[in-house]
Amino acid sequence: MILVTGNDLKTGAVTWWTGSGWSIHIADAADAGDEGDAIAAREEAARRVNAPYIVEAEPGPDGEPRPSHIKERVRALGPTVRPDLTLKPDDPSAVEKVI
Repeated sequence: MILVTGNDLKTGAVTWWTGSGWSIHIADAADAGDEGDAIAAREEAARRVNAPYIVEAEPGPDGEPRPSHIKERVRALGPTVRPDLTLKPDDPSAVEKVI
């Protein structure tokens, strides 16, 4: 599974390509497949996202995409030292999804 990620131009928030736009929630991310690099180039040229790039991922136990590299898991879910600051603060397993 290939995901496209980057940062929102206005807020700097981590964003994920959904197949038709961008979301801050990795659960909304779509598999870009072989089109990942083309999507990143097109979206950067259109100035809809800053510095997009592709990352490898696999489906997690809950079915949501799970980036293969720990750096991208932290970017997807937020800090690991303060569970209350993750993107899902009400989910007690949010930090476990990063590790």
